[in-house]
This record gives sequence, C-alpha cells and structure tokens, in this order.
Amino acid sequence: MPRCIAFPGSPPSIATLFWLLRYHMKSQAILGALALISTLPAYSDSAGPLEEMVITSSRVPMPLREVGTSISVIDAAGIRARGFTSLQDVLRSQPSVAVSNNGGAGKVSSLRIRGEEAYRTLVLIDGIDISDTSAPQIGPRIEHLLSAGIQRVEILRGPQGMMYGADAGGVVNISTRVPVTGFGGDLSAEAGRYGSRQLSANVAAGNEQMDANLALTDLRSDGFNARSTDLDPGDRDGYDNRSAHGRVGWNPAERLRLELVARDVDGDNEFDSCFTNDTSSPTNRCSDSFDQRSWRGSAQYNGEQLRHELAYSHNRTERQQYSEGLPGFGTEGEIAHWSYLGSFAPSPQLQLVYGVDHKRETMDDGGFDTQRDQDGYYLEYQGSLADSLFFTAGARYDDNDDFGSHDTYRVSAAYLWPLAARELKLRGSWGTGFRAPSLYEIAYNRSSFAGPPAAGLELREERSEGYEVGLSWGDSELLLEAVYFRQSVKNEIFFDLDTFSGYLQGSGDSDSSGIELIADLPLAAQFRLQANYTYNDNETAAGGHRVYRPTHLGNLGLQWRSQSEQLRLGVQLRLARDAREADGTALDDYEVMDLNARFALLPDLELYGRVENLLNSRYQEIPTYRTSARAAYAGVRYSF
Repeated sequence: MPRCIAFPGSPPSIATLFWLLRYHMKSQAILGALALISTLPAYSDSAGPLEEMVITSSRVPMPLREVGTSISVIDAAGIRARGFTSLQDVLRSQPSVAVSNNGGAGKVSSLRIRGEEAYRTLVLIDGIDISDTSAPQIGPRIEHLLSAGIQRVEILRGPQGMMYGADAGGVVNISTRVPVTGFGGDLSAEAGRYGSRQLSANVAAGNEQMDANLALTDLRSDGFNARSTDLDPGDRDGYDNRSAHGRVGWNPAERLRLELVARDVDGDNEFDSCFTNDTSSPTNRCSDSFDQRSWRGSAQYNGEQLRHELAYSHNRTERQQYSEGLPGFGTEGEIAHWSYLGSFAPSPQLQLVYGVDHKRETMDDGGFDTQRDQDGYYLEYQGSLADSLFFTAGARYDDNDDFGSHDTYRVSAAYLWPLAARELKLRGSWGTGFRAPSLYEIAYNRSSFAGPPAAGLELREERSEGYEVGLSWGDSELLLEAVYFRQSVKNEIFFDLDTFSGYLQGSGDSDSSGIELIADLPLAAQFRLQANYTYNDNETAAGGHRVYRPTHLGNLGLQWRSQSEQLRLGVQLRLARDAREADGTALDDYEVMDLNARFALLPDLELYGRVENLLNSRYQEIPTYRTSARAAYAGVRYSF
C-alpha cells in the first residue's frame, strides 16, 4: 500500500515570503417515521452565547440545546489556546477522538472517532469533501490539515449515513473565518525543535454586499528519524506543507448569497522503509508528494420559511511516491459533487430538511482507471413541544453504481428540564449507515498484486448501526455530561496483515461500545477545567481486539488567565491505555503532557510558546514508528 506525502526541508526565508505575497496578490422522495427518545450532548470547547448554534447535525442551523446528537465544538479561541500547528493534535483533545501517527509531522495518520477508521468519517472544509479517492480507503489525509486559519470545528459522533451518506465514524465539519465587515487579519511566525518553522497570514475584508478571506501557511520541518528500524542516527524524515484557502461571498439581494471557496494543499514528506524501483531492494530513502486542489461554488436563498442551497464542489488529489529520488507508484483521484439542500419551516415548532446529491468518484493509478457514481435523496422531520421536547426523524435513499440501492435512517430526541438555574438534558439517537468498498480496494483484489485468499474476492458493502443515550447538565459557562454509545459495522473490510494478500471481509459484526464523560467548568482565580474520558470496549467479528483502538482515552486540560488577560497559560494531559496490534500484542500505554503560554505585549502583538511532550514520554502509537520527544516552539503574532 502506498504511504503518504513527502518533502525535504529548506528554510522559508525570502522564497516563502514571495510565495505568500504572490498568493495574497492573486487573491425519490423519502419517508420518515420512527421515533425514539433521548439523544446525545454537545460539548462546547469554550464559553459562548446562551443560544449557540450548530449546523452539522442536520445541515441547517440549530440551537445547540435542542440537538439530540453528539456534537463537540472547538472554536477559534480553543484552537489558539492549544497552539498546535497540526489540526489532528487539536482534535485529539476531544471525546472519543484518537489519532495514530507514523513518525512525526506529515506522516500517515489515522483519525478514529468512537473506534471507527477515518475512511468511515466524512471531513468537510467550508462544505468541501476533502477525501482522497486515490487512497486505499477513501478518506481524509488529516496529516496535511493545519490549524492556521480555522475558525471552528464541529465533530458529530455516531452513524450519520442519513444526512451525509457517511458511515459509522461521524462527521468533522471545519469552517474558516466567517464573513466580516471592515478589514482585519493576523500575521504569525514561529520556530522550534526539529528545524521546524512556520509562517502564516490570514486576511479578511468585507461590507454588506461583498466579503472575502484568505489564509496562507508555509510549514517546514527537518523532522526526526521516523522509524526505529532505520539504524542511521543521522537520518531525518522531513516535511513541508504549503496551504492556501480562500473564500469570496457576494450578496446581490437581501436574501440571496453567492459564494466561492478554493483550496490548495501541497505536502512533501520523507519516510522510511520502501523498495527501490529497479531491484526492489529495501531502502530508507523514501519520499512522497501530496497535491490536493479543490473548490466549491454555491448559491443560497434564505427566506423566512424557505431556504435553498445549490452547490457544486470538485476535489482533485495527486500523489507520487519516490524511492532514492526516482518516481515510483503514483495515483490520481477526483470527487465531483452536486447538491441541493432545502428546508421549510411553516412554524417555530416544525421544520422539514430535504435534499438531493450526486457524487462521482474517480481513481487512476496507472494500471487501473475507474469511476463510480452515487445518487442520494433524503428528508428529515424536526419537531418540538413546549420548548422542552425536541425530536427528529429522517430517511435517506442512495443508489450506488456498483452496489445498488440502500436505505439509511436516523431518529433523535432531547428533553430539557430546568434545574438549579441551568438545564438538565436527556437525549438519545439511533442511526444507520453504509460504505461501499473503495475503488482501490476493489482494484487491488482484482490486480496481480493480490494473492489468496484475497485475490478475486468480490467485496460487499459495509453496513453500520449505532445508538447513544446521554445526560448533561449546564449552560454555556458550565457543562457536565455522560454518554453511553454502542455501534457496529457489519461485513467490515480490512487489509490482510498476516499474508498481505489484499483486502478481506469479516462475516459478522465488529462492535464498539462504551461511555464518554465530559466536564467543562470554571474554577476559582481565573482557572478553567476541561476534561473528558472515553471507555471503548471494541471487538472484531472474529472476537479479537480491533487494531490500534485504545480501550481508555483521557484528556485533562487546565487553563489560566490573568485578570488583565495579558497572560494566558494552559496545560494538557493526554493518555491512552490498552491498544493492540493486529496479532493481539499490546501497544505502549502512554501519558503526554503539553504546556502552552501566550503573552500580549501590546493589544495587537502577542508572543506565544508551547512545549510538546513536556515529560519526554517515550512511546509508539504504531509499532516501530517513533513519536516526538520533548519539543519547544515559540512565535509571535500580529493582529490587525
């Protein structure tokens, strides 16, 4: 299987500044029935308005207190407080979110939500599906996602096939800077261990009719020796990432908005363990490149009762692997997506959300060139009673070129009681999903690379089902909650790690079940505590432990700010316990502590720094792949 990304590090100096400057200058009908009680909570990373709105659960704005599904929210302040350059390190701090990394910045990483793989989770950036169809399993390359320019992240946990066509893992919905009136932005520069350096610029401007924003980032790192099997102590596996993201909006009429989003990510990565092109001899002089260009255009009408959105998005990904500097395996993939989303709210107690989408996926690896279409139709009913009971019921019909038609469903409910000046919320949801085998999985089993028992094996679609029940108490200033979840994947597809024959399929259910405990509360003397714990009991269809899934995940964060808010400090402890390899061997248990600080020299000038892995913990998330030792970083940010 191909790895991911590649690039030698060279200083960003004058060339990078010109790069930043150049970009800146260019700047059928469906049913619904079923009703179940309760639904899951929503966790806000920082205090916000009482009526905080979220959009990910049902694809339309909804007050967070009324949502029955499980949502975690990280806003811009929460992202900046943690200070990480990579978004995957920010996501690690959230309930039920685990990330495994193959040896440092830019290396292959897997995001798992409630134990489900990244290719069962949809990641959107300003509405663009950033999945890589050329990858072995179609999913996001989160190792290339940087945190600079991100305004908000919503993480929807549990099966979400009804609204999105995604599978059991859920949805990660990322938003960049919202439209502004006037002109503003920030410039930042930082450097630290492993020869790491980053420059970023975020600029936004707008008035009542037009608005635009542009985010540019250049990250370079010399890295460290990624793999313990590489015995050359001087070998470093570097990484380079140049990302540009822009959005332009025009409001030609009071209720009409046209928007264009464009995104360009170039990643180059060095890694260990590949084979030479001529003699197939093992070598550690390996690299790969990742180039993803995507855009989205949309037209939105927002009436008092009716809302409509027409959109088209296109995402093209190119990957090329190199061995000792010579090009080897390369792939290309594309996603073209047409969609219509509508809603009708005849009264404050009733809303219908409905839509149609068409998606075309293509893949070309030089030997296998194919494409596949899928059409989807969905409808959701949303209702409420006495401003205390909120419920939804929806259904979706999908027609896949290769695997036929499938129905998916979701119901949810939330009930609120006033209690001690806050609200007690009981919630629950149930949903289903399905995932067709990826183009690569099908192609590999049909190719000459496959061997028995995978060779010629015709894969079937995966089906998922899950439910959750939760109880929370609090408001925008304080939150305590507990959630029980259970979900399963039927006919799970997996790569044969015993004989490397290809892709196999389980005959039963792979299960994950457990609890999530979440606390976000203010303490005395300007302190704030944010903590979560996840227990996940997971099992394959054959009765073994699902590979690389920790049974125990925990995050404990403590933040402090001075009364003048000139100085802010934070410490974060992350732990994982009881993860297993494919053969059942235990992986390292670990605790990692990170420290961060920000100091405002002037109202618009800030110094910041962080120490990652403060206690210098030694552990491996993937066997033979090293993780970062203690590393310090410092930077300066100017806001205007």
